[in-house]
Amino acid sequence: MAIAKAERLMNLALCLLGTRRPLSKRELRESIEAYVEASGRDRSVASGRDRGVAPGSEKGAAAASDDSFNRMFERDKDDLRELGLVIETVEGLDGEVGYLARRDSNRLPPITLDAEEAAALGLAAKVWQQARLAGAASGALQKLRAAGLPEDVDPYEAHGALEPRIPVHEAAFEPLMLACRDRRPVVFDYRKANAAQPGTRHVEPWALECWRGHWYLAGFDRDRGAERVFRLSRITGRVRSRGSGFTAPVPDVVTVRETVASWAGESADRSARIRLRADAGYPLRAKATAVRELGDGWDELDIPYGHGLDAWLVEFGPDVVVLEPAELRVDVLDRLRAVAGS
Repeated sequence: MAIAKAERLMNLALCLLGTRRPLSKRELRESIEAYVEASGRDRSVASGRDRGVAPGSEKGAAAASDDSFNRMFERDKDDLRELGLVIETVEGLDGEVGYLARRDSNRLPPITLDAEEAAALGLAAKVWQQARLAGAASGALQKLRAAGLPEDVDPYEAHGALEPRIPVHEAAFEPLMLACRDRRPVVFDYRKANAAQPGTRHVEPWALECWRGHWYLAGFDRDRGAERVFRLSRITGRVRSRGSGFTAPVPDVVTVRETVASWAGESADRSARIRLRADAGYPLRAKATAVRELGDGWDELDIPYGHGLDAWLVEFGPDVVVLEPAELRVDVLDRLRAVAGS
């Protein structure tokens, strides 16, 4: 059945691309063998069903066959448009609707990609390979190949000593991605870093973004009546959809990274002093303004201190000990106790 449908779509695409004038449904039905055969089968089935029931069964069979063809044609037309074919609908002087796909509207301009651009496409495709859009990502790369992407350029190949990766391990990623796309509210259980038990959140999702290896969702929290950002790894259980629409306007620009960065101390105006194991915490070392060796496998670091630094330090577990300020040390200990209690 899949092969038959693919052949039918190919024949329909060739008819629409090869014509110089719009073709009506009737003309397409008579020109494509798969439609002719399907119409014959539908007439036979409908006629056999109506036989002996009432006069005029042939008219009923013809009407049923027409309805079946119209549904099939509309599905095929939508499938071709989904694949990227630009199909125009033109109304003739006699009022009959015709269809055609102009070649100039369906011809891509020359595409040239250098190694860095191909690597960026490959990275994006790798993200979607871990979600429902894997087929769409592979299809997009195949279209680029057909449009002139050099065969010696592999978008999936690493172009350097370090291969960039964007992990998508959270089960919540796919339902939230679809909810963002469809503008559909969601409900999920969310465990804050300093809470022993998760709480229920009712959210209108806006956008997903990856920052420092973690995925975050930005949206409108209905319970709090304000914009919030949620880390996907802290979502527990299943993400449930809600049928109602959005109640808050979606901003033109959603600043996920800026919000998370401010929580992680990127805009800090103070300094904190911590002890760090000598072979651990390289992201902390990259932010440090000063590093001193203490011996016995420990170093002392001065790092910028801002809102959310306690949540980041907790991620390093026993490899980090907060020395000062005292309030940061207390916040880290509270978070560790909450994690241990859960």
